[in-house]
Amino acid sequence: RSSDLFMKCEDTSVMLSIKPIAYIHSDFSEKFGIPRQSGLVDSLQAKIIFTEEFRNGDCIRGIEEFSHLWLIWEFSKNQRDKWTPTVRPPRLGGNKRKGVFASRAPFRPNPLGLSCVRLEKAVPNSPEGPILYVSGADLLDGTPIYDIKPYLSFADAHPDALGSFSTKALEHRLNVHCEDALLHLIPKEKRQSLLDCLSLDPRPSYQHDPERIYGMQYAGFDIHFSVNANDLFVTEVIPSHEKQ
Repeated sequence: RSSDLFMKCEDTSVMLSIKPIAYIHSDFSEKFGIPRQSGLVDSLQAKIIFTEEFRNGDCIRGIEEFSHLWLIWEFSKNQRDKWTPTVRPPRLGGNKRKGVFASRAPFRPNPLGLSCVRLEKAVPNSPEGPILYVSGADLLDGTPIYDIKPYLSFADAHPDALGSFSTKALEHRLNVHCEDALLHLIPKEKRQSLLDCLSLDPRPSYQHDPERIYGMQYAGFDIHFSVNANDLFVTEVIPSHEKQ
């Protein structure tokens, strides 16, 4: 009987123990400003360095034959002792509730995230062991990676899939205004990524004060900005080491 089978499974269940296989290194030293999903800013660059146990080039043999990868990672800065069955997605203004399993919120029973990234280059042997260079990652610097799997377009892509409120959020973009003198303080190869991240509107959806100045850390700089309606204005760019 099904009930007997259920009880048997319960009695023989075991706790799964997992450990990081790698850590990702990105330009984001804090959560604020990170794109809310992977692939929204294709130009974002990051690299994945494996932990000592997995520093074996054979572990990534053949990975260069895939253009994209799935990363399974930990919301390492969102640890909580308790979880709730519903969450408040920021893109719904922080007031409407959705089921935790009907969202990608970081506060989950198991704090695991899922991201699809483009593989730019695989280096099987380096002084740091195997390295994967990826783009489009939505991850904080130092985020632990628990698994890496190839992305398969014939199985993983569903063009007719529904995206609920997340699809509507993709339509929201800000016009970013940054004076050349400020933009040129940022390394040339990182400027477009910064502008693209800012256009996604990093603010909580319920904040609309045009006088408020926000601060976002990116690539070793503090980026200060304000938002008025659909226009974002960069007001200051300060190297992080100059912070008082």
